[in-house]
Amino acid sequence: MKSGEVAKQRSGGIHGSTPDAVREALRRAISAGEIAPGFQLRQDELAERFGTSRIPVREALRQLEAEGFVTFQPNRGAVVSDLSIDEVIELLEIRIALECHALRLAIPAMGDIDLDDAREILRSYDEEPDAEKWGAFNWRFHKALYAPCNRPRLLAMIEANYGHVGRFTRALVSRATGKDRPQREHYQLLEFCRGGEVEKAVRLLREHIVQTQKTLRSAQRHASRNEAD
Repeated sequence: MKSGEVAKQRSGGIHGSTPDAVREALRRAISAGEIAPGFQLRQDELAERFGTSRIPVREALRQLEAEGFVTFQPNRGAVVSDLSIDEVIELLEIRIALECHALRLAIPAMGDIDLDDAREILRSYDEEPDAEKWGAFNWRFHKALYAPCNRPRLLAMIEANYGHVGRFTRALVSRATGKDRPQREHYQLLEFCRGGEVEKAVRLLREHIVQTQKTLRSAQRHASRNEAD
């Protein structure tokens, strides 16, 4: 899908779009894998699709550059950033730190509605056969667990970091692991949260993310062997 088509779909062609609206639409499209790494983001095309001038688009791209989603290259302008496997592993380490802290804060504040909502997400995840959509369910579940911590800045950092990680791990990890093991861990995590077992929940969450790191490393070794053959 072309960047302009994504922008049009996300923005709905609303005139006078703000930099924040443009940034959010592009960030979601990049995180969802709708715009691939290396894709050139043309300001004039995006401005037309969003129904705005180039100024909000330029500001949005600069904000995305600060967040690591976009890189400005000589003679090409803004392109969607790419990451090495080592950089993704580091982002997963950051994910452990941020999300374990958020979960520790969130569990004491969780009510039945929070827990029931998280369980419904898992049930929908169970019923989804399309592996391309599993990443979205995974994020919705984790986001639901952290929301009760009521730390907007922390939650924003988690979402931005997850967006980076997700676009590089979503398809790879889904193909390598399926969803049976992650779902078993999700349900166990939810039960620890329901029982107020903070330390057990935090320990399981850490192991859950570490497993993603191991899967990426394993997939990288497998890909290298295939290339050598």
